[in-house]
Amino acid sequence: MKKDEIISMLQHQITFLQQQLREANERLGEANRKVDELLRKVSSLEELLVQKNAEEQKQHNIIKGLTKIQQNKSEKQTPSVVSASDPETASQTDPKPRAKTNYGARRKDHYEVEVEEEDVYPADSRFDEMKARLIDTHDVVRYILVPMRFIKKIYHVHVYTQDGAVMEGKAPIAPLLGSNYDGSFIAGIAQLRYIYSMPVERIVKYFSENGFDMDKGTAHGLLRKTEAVFENLYKAMGLAVKEDDYLAGDETYHRVLVKEPGGKGSKKGYIWVVTAIHTGLVYYFYHDGSRGQDVILNYIGDYGGTFQSDGFAPYRKMAAQLTRLACLQHVKRKLLDCGDDEETQGMVGLINRFYQNEHKHTIGKDGWTAEKNLRWRQRYAPKILKEIRRRLDRMAADPEMLPKSDRHTAVHYMLNEWDAIENIFTRGDYHLDNNLVERLNRYISLSRRNSLFFGSHKGAQRAAMFYSLACSCRLNNINFFEYISDVINRTALMQPNTDIREYRALLPDKWKDL
Repeated sequence: MKKDEIISMLQHQITFLQQQLREANERLGEANRKVDELLRKVSSLEELLVQKNAEEQKQHNIIKGLTKIQQNKSEKQTPSVVSASDPETASQTDPKPRAKTNYGARRKDHYEVEVEEEDVYPADSRFDEMKARLIDTHDVVRYILVPMRFIKKIYHVHVYTQDGAVMEGKAPIAPLLGSNYDGSFIAGIAQLRYIYSMPVERIVKYFSENGFDMDKGTAHGLLRKTEAVFENLYKAMGLAVKEDDYLAGDETYHRVLVKEPGGKGSKKGYIWVVTAIHTGLVYYFYHDGSRGQDVILNYIGDYGGTFQSDGFAPYRKMAAQLTRLACLQHVKRKLLDCGDDEETQGMVGLINRFYQNEHKHTIGKDGWTAEKNLRWRQRYAPKILKEIRRRLDRMAADPEMLPKSDRHTAVHYMLNEWDAIENIFTRGDYHLDNNLVERLNRYISLSRRNSLFFGSHKGAQRAAMFYSLACSCRLNNINFFEYISDVINRTALMQPNTDIREYRALLPDKWKDL
């Protein structure tokens, strides 16, 4: 074959191959365009799915919240009903039969009340005590309620002169300058307001119905003046709480009236609380309703003991300087929010095993000590913790778990709290949860329902002081009325420049020994 023919044939083949390459490139380009279009559609579908899941989760949370409000059930467990036909089971659960009286009820003797006695004689006109012979005497009890008593006590102060000297009697000093009200009167208002959550408007109405006419402004004024008298006592409380090596904390809200352009409005203000577990002292504090981390971190300062709380971010930041404990009840609530999810319910069962083991012994009873409880925890807790962590890691690695779902929230909340959960079992007297503080915050919740709001930031701060004293009395088994009646008179006699440390003996944990 000639050279020219070979070159022509090669050129023809090259041209053919180039044409094939162009067609292949066109087909590849079309395939790439289709792939890009499919990827865009997939991405769009993923975005729509995420939005749909987020919207469904939002609606689920709203429905769940409304359901909780509607049901409003207590967390107390109802004991199972034991059949009376099963004598063996009944003997294990039923208490000893009570002594029967009229209608099968057991009567209380009420030894704590004042007793009055009166002889009752026959009203028959024929009755003559000189002629009649006594054949029987029996007692009939009636309980009588006397409404709140108000006493206007007038001291007639006598002034004498003797041997050139003037002598004058001394009436009891009033705790508040320019006021005729005794400490017991102020204590009564404080008890009704901060223990029984009665608004001041309702208190003055209650007083009026029982024979004492008082203006609402006067009642508010007495509480305001008492706050000034207790200023140093309240400061001493804040310092004394941190003397304990084991604290628990939380925060809750209350509506507060605030001035706004054009009038007044209300806002959600947060009250913080820190409780000393061993001394039973409680310190509420309020800073313009802020929930910012600086409020709690500034109070804690360089405290280096133990602090128990939920997983709120400011509390977690404390772990760098102190031993932080988690709250297992908060962990359980996140898991229970997942509904019928089998794995999360299994985790709840494992957490319940901690409580089952803890309920077998009580520190302070039958010689059981914190040291014994620690050894008991070291026996039962590691195995449960290991199983919980194994399941937790498996659930966290599940690629099908949707972000922002209840399950995702519960799993990652528990993972973030893991070190604080393990810390619970490093000492025998650490609580499994923060329920003590949760119960104290119910006083704020009751006020929220009854009073609706505090009148100002200053009013909220005043409430924090009174709640600190009231809840400390409760934890120390002290009557709040008796405490305030005594302490307000004591503090009124102390000079304003008295060292804060001298007020320490007047706090509830020490006052009961005075």
